[in-house]
Amino acid sequence: VQLQASGGGLVQAGGSLRLSCTASRSILSTFSTVDMGWYRQAPGKQRELVATITSGRSTNYADFVKGRFTISRDNAKKTAYLQMNSLKPDDTAVYYCYMYWAPREYWGQGTQVTVSS
Repeated sequence: VQLQASGGGLVQAGGSLRLSCTASRSILSTFSTVDMGWYRQAPGKQRELVATITSGRSTNYADFVKGRFTISRDNAKKTAYLQMNSLKPDDTAVYYCYMYWAPREYWGQGTQVTVSS
């Protein structure tokens, strides 16, 4: 299984970006049963959870993105999204998509988000 993340880029503070994470064709029939998420890693820092969405569409957010970021999924497109609004310079990081397909975890390659002040 491969995860392809996209949508990162350079944006000014207060701006928005939408990240996408698409799973490979091999998971087509079971994507609706997996949990998806986004993590991020800033330079010199540990990777941290941003948001998750379960197969039942329950969501969980890190406190530092609540009210600004929204995670969603489109099972027909095998894609999870992270809508990021009101971006801050502290949101600058490489964002990684994540999939939990029991009993294994899968990671995308990461997409860079840079927020300028």
